Amino acid sequence: MPVAKFFYIRRKFIATPFHIDPKRAKRMEEPFWYSLALIIFTLLLKLSIAKITRKHNNFPPSPPYLPIIGHLHLLKQPIHRTLQALSGKFGKLRLLRWGSRRVLLVSSPWVAEELFTKHDIIFANRPRLLIGKHLAYDFTTVTLAPYGDLWRNLRRIMTLELFSASRLAQFSSIRQGEVRLLLNEIMKKSCTESKTKIELKSKFTETKIELKSKFTELSFNVMTMMIGENVLDVEEAKNIQKVIRDEVDLSGATNLGEFFPFLQWIDITGIEKKMVSLMAEMDSFLQGLVEERPEILSTKCGSNGKELQFYTDEIIKGIILVMLVAGTDTSSTTLDWAMALLLNHPETMEKVRAEIEAKIGQRTSVGRARLAKAHLLTEASEDCVVGGFDVPRHTMLFINAWAIHRDPEVWEDPTRFEPERFEGWSGDGSEGYKLIAFGAGRRGCPGAALANRLIGLALGTWIQSFEWERISEENVDTSEGLGLSMPRAQPLEAMCKPRAIIPHIGKTPCTRVLLPIRFENAKYSDWLKFEFIFVHYLLHSRSQGGDCFV
Repeated sequence: MPVAKFFYIRRKFIATPFHIDPKRAKRMEEPFWYSLALIIFTLLLKLSIAKITRKHNNFPPSPPYLPIIGHLHLLKQPIHRTLQALSGKFGKLRLLRWGSRRVLLVSSPWVAEELFTKHDIIFANRPRLLIGKHLAYDFTTVTLAPYGDLWRNLRRIMTLELFSASRLAQFSSIRQGEVRLLLNEIMKKSCTESKTKIELKSKFTETKIELKSKFTELSFNVMTMMIGENVLDVEEAKNIQKVIRDEVDLSGATNLGEFFPFLQWIDITGIEKKMVSLMAEMDSFLQGLVEERPEILSTKCGSNGKELQFYTDEIIKGIILVMLVAGTDTSSTTLDWAMALLLNHPETMEKVRAEIEAKIGQRTSVGRARLAKAHLLTEASEDCVVGGFDVPRHTMLFINAWAIHRDPEVWEDPTRFEPERFEGWSGDGSEGYKLIAFGAGRRGCPGAALANRLIGLALGTWIQSFEWERISEENVDTSEGLGLSMPRAQPLEAMCKPRAIIPHIGKTPCTRVLLPIRFENAKYSDWLKFEFIFVHYLLHSRSQGGDCFV
């Protein structure tokens, strides 16, 4: 075949498919323009409906926002301070838009009271966030389960069986034993050791102690002892404590897919991958507990233990998970803030120590501490009216407890360290919404009684047993860190020295042995009540839960 003819045939063959008839091309373009017109019409219709709806609905005031992203551009770290500034500028009840989500921002105790009394059932639901899917066994834990039968059963187990007054009394020896073991460990670092044992007559010296890790260890050991009456080896315990810290940090992290649904399938920040990895490690640990001790919860649930046959391993592991994560992080963070504040106000620490010794003496330990009577995130399940404004269903509720705690209209001179302000303050009724230390309503924390006992016992024992000082003349840094529980930004270190009364404090019944310290000629009396008037302030000062998702 001639070369010219070959190229002619090839050119004709190739060119033909790309030849499009103009009429046919016009017909092909018509569906595109129809689709574009339909999209524009739909958007205009939606905007018109939204405008008409806004005219007929009395939504809470909202600051100016940008299309698509809403008010997300206004959010800067630390979030609780940013939201406080927004409330101060635009009002204490505001409707925000975080991407596609509506968020009701509340910074008023009176509005909070209305929400958790009049509208408690409506706001008893939880929004469907990524943490519920990956860190809460697909929304089956008591903290993130939707309001319904499952949540009611889990709440009943937590409230009536695990954290009831009788059960907490049963666990009192665990709390006292763990506090005493930590006391002994600190004392060991403050004295000169012989080759065989620690002598009570050793020379005590002032020693620098890193406290946050001690608080975490205490809270974690108390919870593990309550769950399985056993403690983990040091390495495993440290590993799980790190997983817990990472999970708490991720719980407060921002995932763009939760505000922009079209980004849900893209893990831009890598948060979802981290959640899956952490939960796999935690699940392996929890599964080991369940397999090692299948009776781990049935023995804690008394006569209702038979009902556990209806719960899967995931439900049981979820109960343990909540106890470990919530019980460890919140208590240790509160203790950390408490000691930081007391170190910055040594006159208050001395006053508390004097009150302890005046009430229970120097030869008796603080057997039980309590708050003295004398001295968070939900979602609306249906439309409702709050503070005279319409709140649409599926609106996320954000209670900024930190802002309430620093509101001069609620507290006189709120930033001043004044524990005496709580003398005669009961915290009952409407007064309780000025603090919201443990949430409110149906979703309030079921472990509040345990936290009060443990925090009061630990602080009272350490103040009674040691002399505490700052490591330098400068005040302890009380700047806030990042995270749902609002930890302190810097690790807490302090100088401590055992007091001369330690040998007379007494020997507490202990469920495990850690250090070979003996107290001779000691006498331990019945549990004595110690009125801890400043614990209310400690909770008030650090805003339990930080940017409080109630």
